Amino acid sequence: MPKKSYAYAVLEGIVAEMRLNKLVCHYYEYDYPTAVGPNGEVIDIAKEFPAPRTSGLGWPIDEASYVGLGTGAGMVGVTSVLRFPSMTALFNVEQYFNQLGKLRHMTGGQASNPVVSWQQMAGRSYGRAGGSAQQHTDVGEEAVFAYMPGQLVVIPRDAYKAKGLMIAAIRSGDPVMYLDYSEVKAGDQPDVPDGQYTVPIGKADVVVPGKGPNGISIICWAPAIVDVMKAVPDLQKAGVDVEVIDLVTIKPYDQAACLASAKKMGHVLVVEHGHWTNGFGNQVIADIAMAAPGMVMKRISYPDAPEPFASSMAAWMRPDAPKIINAVNQVLALK
Repeated sequence: MPKKSYAYAVLEGIVAEMRLNKLVCHYYEYDYPTAVGPNGEVIDIAKEFPAPRTSGLGWPIDEASYVGLGTGAGMVGVTSVLRFPSMTALFNVEQYFNQLGKLRHMTGGQASNPVVSWQQMAGRSYGRAGGSAQQHTDVGEEAVFAYMPGQLVVIPRDAYKAKGLMIAAIRSGDPVMYLDYSEVKAGDQPDVPDGQYTVPIGKADVVVPGKGPNGISIICWAPAIVDVMKAVPDLQKAGVDVEVIDLVTIKPYDQAACLASAKKMGHVLVVEHGHWTNGFGNQVIADIAMAAPGMVMKRISYPDAPEPFASSMAAWMRPDAPKIINAVNQVLALK
């Protein structure tokens, strides 16, 4: 059976929600919302829903105006999915921090904030393979958004999760940062149902189950899960008992699942593509350390430097499969 692409799966979820609820809108700059399905079906959201429910043929490139529009619309009950291109994740921090994340609390629950910020993050298509300006290579801004109270942060790893998380975000009634990493869009994708379904926000997945107790729990999220899954076969061939946890949701993250996996396996490795200082993996490590004193753990990430233009230098910085295997061996040798 032909597989749906990641892009088609997300738009399929959005357009169906717009058909179900006339108060759901989709606004974008130049990422025109169209995709072709596995059997030639075409989704063209702007053609089906012209302005004002979409940006029509495209509105000005002004990210702040879109967040302002979504915030105001949300206060009168309209849910907005705002599509932002790469390199713009931090442009609207003031509005996210002071407005979207706080309005419901400041109004005693009277103001609603149903805004989904669908943010294209950096990845192999946007510089992480080298050859791009450093403004196009940053990953890990989920740690910034997780710091802000009042917002949810989700990161899908494949087409199935992408559609289900988008629908869950639209229906949540809360401001949601939907972080879209290009690296997880390539390769084999799971089957994606035609109908609407949701992926729970705040629940992690056990992607590869381990046996324990003398193995290792590898905790990660997109895009690092791509590298982790490349490392797993070699680790298993070497006789390492591995359990892989995909957080799926960064805010709130499934602390209970991470702790359960850590206690089951006996060792922990956290892998992320954010930078070393204050990356979200630090939060995971700290929570496990407080709940399970003495747990043997390690974390690997990108260093505290912008990724260089040269692809060879970029590859050196990346926490890829060989680095993951080496880190696992180091952790297991400590106990």
